[in-house]
Amino acid sequence: MVFMQKSQDDRKDQISSSVFKKKRWLMFFAACLLIVGVYIFVSRGERQARAAQQGLSAQPAAPVSVATVKKQDFAVYLPGLGAVISLNTVTVKTLVDGEMTHVLFREGQVVSRGEILAEIDPRPFEVQLTQAEGALARDQALLQNGKVDLERYKDLVKKDLIPTQQLDTQQALVHQYEGMVKADQGQIDSAKLQLVYAHITSPISGRIGLRLVDPGNIVHATDANGLAVITQVQPISVIFSLPEDNLPQILGKFRSGVRLTVEAYDRDQKQKLATGTLLTIDNQIDPTTGTVKLKARFPNTNNELFPNQFVNARLIIEVKHNAIIVPASAIQHGPEGTFVYVVKADQTAALRPVTVGVTQEGNTSIMTGLSGGELVVVDGADRLRDGSKVEVEGQNRGTPTPQRQSK
Repeated sequence: MVFMQKSQDDRKDQISSSVFKKKRWLMFFAACLLIVGVYIFVSRGERQARAAQQGLSAQPAAPVSVATVKKQDFAVYLPGLGAVISLNTVTVKTLVDGEMTHVLFREGQVVSRGEILAEIDPRPFEVQLTQAEGALARDQALLQNGKVDLERYKDLVKKDLIPTQQLDTQQALVHQYEGMVKADQGQIDSAKLQLVYAHITSPISGRIGLRLVDPGNIVHATDANGLAVITQVQPISVIFSLPEDNLPQILGKFRSGVRLTVEAYDRDQKQKLATGTLLTIDNQIDPTTGTVKLKARFPNTNNELFPNQFVNARLIIEVKHNAIIVPASAIQHGPEGTFVYVVKADQTAALRPVTVGVTQEGNTSIMTGLSGGELVVVDGADRLRDGSKVEVEGQNRGTPTPQRQSK
């Protein structure tokens, strides 16, 4: 019985040993298969890479257009719509009534403050002056005689030859004559002032408009239209609006005393008309549009701006010096992010990741990834891969020009 039990145990040990050996051989076989698979995969990848490289080398060079990366100053500005407004506008009117005998200005002429523009017939005022001067001479003589009589009455009162009442009457008469002399002097001054007003002068310096009254007409101080309109054009102002979201940034610069520059462009934003400075900011926001008004002053030395002219205003917030600028068409987008193709000296295109700033008017500022003087592809990038052969066509095509940056 014992012998049979021992035989069964030996048989079990043999079976276990056989299973263990089989498992070990299976594991060894699996490891060999894994090593062979890895070797085949790596070898295949290398062959594919070599094939791809050989394919790129065998492919013909792709024609591309390039631009040179520029390193230049880049101004950050806020754009707004505005209108040219004269700092002062005056309707010239007469202060006296009479016939306008002479017009001494030309329509559209630039006049100076105090320059004579027109004349009104001065003869009625000269007659008034003569009459006032005659009345003054008469009353001065009466006053002189009254003063002499007053001194005489004072001596007689001291000697009790006349009553005191007569002296007081003479004293009042002298005061009356003095009042008449003052009134006459006022009439003379009034007549002289009328003569001054008969010569109509310009109250400000500026450009005079069309003549509204012809010589020979009778003009009155109460006339509504006046003789002409003068607008000050040097200096001149531009009022423009910006979104209220930009107000904190503007106020921060303005309150710190920074002199903010404002540029005025034409309707198409292609030609810069004039350059000025920010003068003031309105005290309230327009709730209907969500904008705030700003006022800039321009010297307008060459009369580039005209009153009521529509302009595109650009408020320059800051100037970034030595910024890297490329055409916006050079910027490419992929799963890994933003990149450009840089043309190397061996006429191959290298994919270069870049950090993009702001794009405006066809140009883009680059924060990192490029250096000044490098060549970037601006046309034909869709046919390229990293390392592709390229044939440069029109190297200067798309070269960025100095631009202003919108923010």
